[in-house]
Amino acid sequence: MVRPWLRAGLAFTLSACLLASSSADRRTDPDVDADVTRQLTIAAGTLLRHRSQALVQKHHRDQTSAPREVYGVRISPRLARSQERAVRELHNRNRAPVEGGPAYTGARTSLDGGHAVREGDRITLEAVENTVVRYGSGKVTQSVRRRFVFETEGQQITLVAERVLDPDARPVNDPFEPAR
Repeated sequence: MVRPWLRAGLAFTLSACLLASSSADRRTDPDVDADVTRQLTIAAGTLLRHRSQALVQKHHRDQTSAPREVYGVRISPRLARSQERAVRELHNRNRAPVEGGPAYTGARTSLDGGHAVREGDRITLEAVENTVVRYGSGKVTQSVRRRFVFETEGQQITLVAERVLDPDARPVNDPFEPAR
């Protein structure tokens, strides 16, 4: 016969174990919350918009360098150098959809559908880049899946890498030979 106080103790222990295992499952949930995902998407999108703007011919071009921090997310020095090289290359190449054709007059880039997953001190964001570049009376529209890799140290998040996921995609705002 099990004594009532022992039965109550076993029930309490069992419920504590179940509660602990369900809260442990929540802690290991790899999905990143919506606010952080938005923060990462804004940071990644800023770099892509900076490259897209390099395609547009302007008389008094804004010579600002790639940002070192966006919305609280640092850009790694290696990635920042790579982005600056890409912007220089995009600025210096033929900025028209076809050789000798009308130049690009505007560019708009956004990231949609971002999904971020955490694994240890690394966060991976996958999103669809939508870019529209205008020229003369036409436009070029592209949608490309990209992956961005962030590293965390305490509360600090740093964007360290990005790449195109679609093997055959040739984004208009990527340099010819990506160095990333």
